[in-house]
Amino acid sequence: VQLQASGGGLVQAGGSLRVSCAASGRSVSNYAMAWFRQVPGKEREFVAGINWTGGSRYYPDSVKGRFIASKYSANNSVALQMNSLKPEDTAVYYCAMAERPYGSARTRSYEYNYWGQGTQVTVSS
Repeated sequence: VQLQASGGGLVQAGGSLRVSCAASGRSVSNYAMAWFRQVPGKEREFVAGINWTGGSRYYPDSVKGRFIASKYSANNSVALQMNSLKPEDTAVYYCAMAERPYGSARTRSYEYNYWGQGTQVTVSS
C-alpha cells in the first residue's frame, strides 16, 4: 500500500489550500481514512477522518467548519480542502489509511497503519 500526498504550499491567512492523497494497492472505498498534521516537537494531531463508506466525517473543534475531507473512489484518492486558514494551521499534513476494512474513522494515529509522506502547509500572517 502506498499513499502519495500532493498539494500544500504557502498561503496567506484567510486563504484556502487543498491537499490530496492518491492511494495504490488498496481501494480507499473500503477503508477509513484520515488526515493528521504535525509541527516539530509536537505529537501528530488528528484533523479529519472519514469512515469506510464516506458517509461520516469527523473533525476536531480546531478545524470544524473550515476543513472538509472527501473520498474519491473514481481515482482512488482522498482530499482535504482547507479554508479560512490560520497561521496555527502551519504544519506537515499526512494522510493515513486504516489497517482493517469497513471501519469507522479513528482519531488516534496508532490506529492507522499506512501513511503518506507528508506535505508542508505554511500559512503566513
